[in-house]
Amino acid sequence: MSEPRSAPTVGQVVLGRRLQDLRERAGMKREEAARILRVAPATVRRMETAEVALKIPYVQLLLKAYGVTDSEAEGFVALAEEANLPGWWQRFHDVLPGWFSMYVSLEGAASLIREYEPQFVPGLLQTEGYARAILRSGAVGARNAEDTEELERHVALRMERQSLLTREDAPKFWVIMDETVFRRPVGDGPEVMRDQIDRLLDVSEWPHVTLQIAEFASGHHPGTYGPFVLFRFAVPELPDMVYSEYLTGAVYLDARPEVAAHLEVMDRMAAQAASVPRTKEILRDLRKEL
Repeated sequence: MSEPRSAPTVGQVVLGRRLQDLRERAGMKREEAARILRVAPATVRRMETAEVALKIPYVQLLLKAYGVTDSEAEGFVALAEEANLPGWWQRFHDVLPGWFSMYVSLEGAASLIREYEPQFVPGLLQTEGYARAILRSGAVGARNAEDTEELERHVALRMERQSLLTREDAPKFWVIMDETVFRRPVGDGPEVMRDQIDRLLDVSEWPHVTLQIAEFASGHHPGTYGPFVLFRFAVPELPDMVYSEYLTGAVYLDARPEVAAHLEVMDRMAAQAASVPRTKEILRDLRKEL
């Protein structure tokens, strides 16, 4: 049986979908593929949905049964071996919830990330001081806010995620934050929020980052139900996805109607929120108040 792990890499998700496509093109059902491997049909399903790692001997048998040429199979196996390598975030398995591991994997593979955040500055833009204050309060993330070692591991993970925005092929990152994010103080003094706003002003100048603030004065907007993130990928096997978090977990949505509904809401919020130049003015005014 293939070995389970905390969360799949995006490479495993992509190759799992390719395996399913090859099986369906070959006119073969999961039960038939399972007989070839001498496993239960559920094992084939778990390989195709990236719930388990891609066991190379199984992959080779399936590719042969699906009529894939030797040269194509060799390339597929090489990709599978690479996809099975653990992601960098798995070094933080002790503090990284399984339901969030997938998020980090998707985040690293996305070409476009659009996020609505009603309560906090997004993790990719947080300063160390802000992240530490949020985690210490027990509001999000840390299971035990009193455990200093665990808290610092969470902070380290969050800071390492941010390297995504400074790499050569950084994704486009478009964020809408509610004004509430800035009206609720974070930290023991104004320095934490002051440094955080300075950070936002800095990244607002980056060409691949777009920041907008949904002001109270603009009234109710359609995203007030809660935070969510939209992912878009360059690889055709991965559809647009929506991530929505709640207190003890999260859901990942890729059904077209659900993704389309979230995209429409995001577009409406972007049209209603302060423009990019206005957002910079707001941030500078907030900075003066601290």
